[in-house]
Amino acid sequence: MRELSAMEEVEEILQELNNVQDQIKLLLDRQEKLNKRYFEINQLSEQQSTANGATSSVDNNINNQHQNMRKENKPTSSSTKNTGGEGEVLVGGGKKKQVKKETGLGLTNKKDNNFGEWYSELVVTSEMIKYYDISGCYILRPWTMVIWKIIQRFFEAELEMMDVEDCYFPLFVSENALKQEQEHIKGFTPEVAWVTKSVRWEFSHPTPFIRSREFLWQEGHTAFATKEEADKEVLEILELYRRIYEEFLAIPVVKGQKSELEKFAGGLYTMSVEAFIPNTGRGIQGATSHCLGQKFAKMFDISFENKKGEREWVWQNSWGYSTRTIGVMVMVHSDDKGLVLPPKVASVQVVVVPVTYKDADMQGIFEACMNTVKTLRKAGFRAKEDLRENHSPGWKYSHWEMKGVPVRIEIGPKDMANNQVRVVRRDNSSKIDVPTSNLVEQIKDILDDIQQCLFDAAKQKRDACIEVVHTWEEFTTALNEKKLILAPWCDEEEVEKKVKEQTKGEMGACKTLCTPLDQPDILEETLCFASGKPAKKWTYWGRSY
Repeated sequence: MRELSAMEEVEEILQELNNVQDQIKLLLDRQEKLNKRYFEINQLSEQQSTANGATSSVDNNINNQHQNMRKENKPTSSSTKNTGGEGEVLVGGGKKKQVKKETGLGLTNKKDNNFGEWYSELVVTSEMIKYYDISGCYILRPWTMVIWKIIQRFFEAELEMMDVEDCYFPLFVSENALKQEQEHIKGFTPEVAWVTKSVRWEFSHPTPFIRSREFLWQEGHTAFATKEEADKEVLEILELYRRIYEEFLAIPVVKGQKSELEKFAGGLYTMSVEAFIPNTGRGIQGATSHCLGQKFAKMFDISFENKKGEREWVWQNSWGYSTRTIGVMVMVHSDDKGLVLPPKVASVQVVVVPVTYKDADMQGIFEACMNTVKTLRKAGFRAKEDLRENHSPGWKYSHWEMKGVPVRIEIGPKDMANNQVRVVRRDNSSKIDVPTSNLVEQIKDILDDIQQCLFDAAKQKRDACIEVVHTWEEFTTALNEKKLILAPWCDEEEVEKKVKEQTKGEMGACKTLCTPLDQPDILEETLCFASGKPAKKWTYWGRSY
């Protein structure tokens, strides 16, 4: 039997690797379809339970429990799963049937125990997305779209003040244009769907918001006569991205510069805002602002006429953020009860729920709820009432907790008699009784405090994960402990590649995240943690999404 040549053996290995990759893709697609079907069955089961009258019985049990709590002045926050033994309902012939005290609204996965499954379940159960029948594609539901539009409105208003104008480009890019970039730019590897008679789209490891085939995207392209003008805009846009994360989404980020290895291929340099997910110990690139230099201008013949009447190449920038921002927000703030939304981006900031009691004046309570919402809306808050009569207050509490509404207002007979409402915070479950005469001022203060508390809590968790290291041993220990690592570095590409190679594993390789603009002091005798050479800068390292 003829022995295979080295080239033939390599071809066989490559073919086998391709087959394995195809099998992995099929398994990943199958996993996503099973997850989708799992959630569909759960929702169908809940609907059938409601149709059979079980939900009404459950609502009554939760409602009775809630009434007793309020009478005893105990906290009224509902549990995630609302399990509490069994109740009894009458069925045909006067027989009693055991019914579980469970709303079915809770999450089956815990954030600290199974982060990936918790996240996938949460974004569906909270009605942010629905799975689509194409792997990696998702339906963004209204609860998500409002968040995106709020961010958009802020950003577009800022761009108008910078005299940046909108335009629209076709969805399709010619193969020649992609090849032109690929031929001129080292490291340019486009991830695209090739359109022939059918669509061929190479893709793996989809994660809602974080990594998907389709996403909503803001992208800016600007051109300047001088590098100084381009440099100035790069930082201005970067600051706007910081504000989106910190002021709207209540997420702390680091502004910094990407390494030569991690920058946009072909660009002069890349700046980014970097977030961190403490539960997974992974960094996540929040948004980028690139100075492209003049390379693309020369490639595509983009020039202008200067004051002397001469042609010059322009200096270009490119910058963008996407719906990934929303995924980062969910990961950072949410808990085992569901979403926790910062008030500035919440679709509904305040939900008003009537509290039902036997023989209570429900019409009067309903009118009080509607008037409260009217007052809040007039004051500029995004508020709504939940007057559904087929669900109890307890069920509604769980529902709106799952959807992350920052503030819940409860109005019952006692509140009506005392000209007050009960206000419950989503972030910490605290509650206070607020006079109706002072409601608008109090709600404003509470929402502002929630926004700040979410940021402070996220920053405290992020900062607790930052580990300053000086040696390779300290570095690997911190990496295994899922830390965000700040280390002195010699700024050499080969050293960065070596770190990547030496940290490969099931969790993925470690890489540079960014070199922070706010640099700690670096002494002359400070050495690079990886090479032992003189260090030039402090850089954040870690695994990332």
